[in-house]
Amino acid sequence: MSKAFLDEKRLRQSMAWIHTWLGLLAGWILFAMFLTGTASYFRPEITQWMQPELRLAPVAPRRAAETAVAHMQATSPNDQQWFIYLPDDRTPETRIFAMPKPDPGGREPKNRSAEIKLDPATGAALNARDTRGGEHFYRFHFQLQLPHPWGRWLAGLCAIFMLAAILSGVITHKRIFVDFFTLRWKKGQRSWLDTHNVSAVLALPFHAMITYTGLIALIVMYMPWPIAANYAKHADFYADAYGREADGDASGKPAALKPIGPMVDAASRQWQGDRPRTIVIRNPNDSAATVTILRSGADRLNARGESITYSGATGAKLSQSSPPGAALTTAGVMLGLHLGNFAGPVLRWTYFLLGLTGTAMVGTGSLLWTAKRRKPGAKSFFGFRLVERLNIATIACLPAGMAAFLLANRLTPAGLEGRAALEVSAMFWTWFGLAALTLLRPVRCAWVEGLALSAAAFAALPLVNMVMTDRGLFTSIASGDWLFLSFDGAMLAIAALLGFGSWRAAQVRVAPPRRQRKAAAAEFRPKELLDVA
Repeated sequence: MSKAFLDEKRLRQSMAWIHTWLGLLAGWILFAMFLTGTASYFRPEITQWMQPELRLAPVAPRRAAETAVAHMQATSPNDQQWFIYLPDDRTPETRIFAMPKPDPGGREPKNRSAEIKLDPATGAALNARDTRGGEHFYRFHFQLQLPHPWGRWLAGLCAIFMLAAILSGVITHKRIFVDFFTLRWKKGQRSWLDTHNVSAVLALPFHAMITYTGLIALIVMYMPWPIAANYAKHADFYADAYGREADGDASGKPAALKPIGPMVDAASRQWQGDRPRTIVIRNPNDSAATVTILRSGADRLNARGESITYSGATGAKLSQSSPPGAALTTAGVMLGLHLGNFAGPVLRWTYFLLGLTGTAMVGTGSLLWTAKRRKPGAKSFFGFRLVERLNIATIACLPAGMAAFLLANRLTPAGLEGRAALEVSAMFWTWFGLAALTLLRPVRCAWVEGLALSAAAFAALPLVNMVMTDRGLFTSIASGDWLFLSFDGAMLAIAALLGFGSWRAAQVRVAPPRRQRKAAAAEFRPKELLDVA
C-alpha cells in the first residue's frame, strides 16, 4: 500500500472516531434542539392555536400603532418606556411591554410589566387564555429551560459538537453521493446506517447552515471580549453598530406626545413601502421623549432591521441608522437564514421538513451506536445500557411531552392563574415521567409503548380541541379556518408517523441470549432428519 493511501485511511478513521463520539455525547440534547427548533418555524401559528378565543382581522400598521399608543396613554402614561410590537400576517394582535419609571428612591425597575395584548383595530385589551404558545418551543430550542446564561452556553457547546460532527462525517464518507441513493430495509445495523446517511446527505447544506448560523446568532454572547475591551456598556456598542439612539433621561418637563400615525407613515415611505415592526417610545409625555421605529425583517432575508428615531414632543426626525456595513449585513443575513422569518408558506414548510431530516439524522446516529454494539450473545455493559435508555427517553418520550404541552392548553381551565407555567410543567412531567416508567420495561417494550403513547397523545389533540373549543376539525372545514385545519392535519400526520415507528419497533426480532441458542442447538440432531427421510 502507498503512503498516501495509508495516510488517507488513518485520516478517515480519526474523523470517524471524532464523528461518533461528538455525535454521541451531544446527541440527545441536539435531538431535542432540532425537534423543538423545527416546531419553532411555526411558533406564531402555534400561539394562535393555543389562544382559540382570538379572531382578529388584519389591520394597517398605522392603525395598530395609534390604538396601542391610545391604550397606553389611558392606562400608564407615566412609564419610562413602551415597547410596541405591531401585528403582521402571522401575528394578528398588538403586543406591548411597558417599563415603569424608577421608584422615588432612585432604584431602577427590575422587570418590564407583563405582556399586554390588544386588538389592533380598537386598542381594547384581549381576553385570551394565558399561554407561552410557540415561544416555549423557540426558547427551549436554545435555552434548554436552564437559567441564563447556562442554557445558551450548553446549546452553543452542543452546536459546536454538531458542526464538528458534520464536517468529520463528510470526510469519513468517501461514498457520500452513492450513500444518498442507498437505503436498505430490514437489514439491522446496515439499515440504520443507510437511514443515517440518507437523512444526513439529503439536507447536508441545510444542516451545516442551520448549525453555523445558530452559533453566529449568539456570537456576541459566546465571544464578548472584543466588545468588553472597547466599550464600557453593551448599549454603547449597539448604538454605534446599529445607529440607534442611546437611552436618554427624561427632562422632567411635560410635553404631549405627538400623534404616532404620521411618524409611522413617514418611516414606511422612507423604506419604500416596507412596514414597521416595532416601536420603542422612551419617556412618553416628556419634552425629551423619543420614538424609534424599526423596520420589519419579515419580507427580507436580512433580519436586522433599520431604524428611524423621531422626537416625541415635536414629531421631527432626529436620526436614522446608517446603512449597515459588510459585517452587520452578513450577521443579519445569517440570523435571517436561521430564523426563517422571511420565508413564505412553501419555503417555511421546506424549512420544517428539512428540520425533521436533521432530527432524524441525530436520532438515527444515536441508534446506530447501539446497533453496532448489539451483537448476539455479547454481554451488555453499563455504557451500552445507558445509551440505550437515553435513546428511548429522548426519541420516544420527548414527543409525548410536546403533545402534553399542547393538550394542557386545552384541558387546563382558561381563566386559571399561572396556567402558562402549568402548560410548561406538563411537558416536562410527561417527558421525564414517561422516561422513568420505560426503565421498568424491557427495551423492546419500552420502544413500542413509548412511541405508541406519543402517537396516541398527538392523535388525541384534534379530538380534545373539538370538544373543548368551537374551532374543531369539522367546524374548521365548514368555515375555511385553514390555520386550525392545517394544525389538526399536522397532528394526525405526526401521530401516524409515531404509530408507524411503534409498529416497526414491534416487528424487530431480538436475538435470544447465547445460552438459549446453545440449548436450541443441542436439541437438534442430524439423525432425526435421517429418520424422517
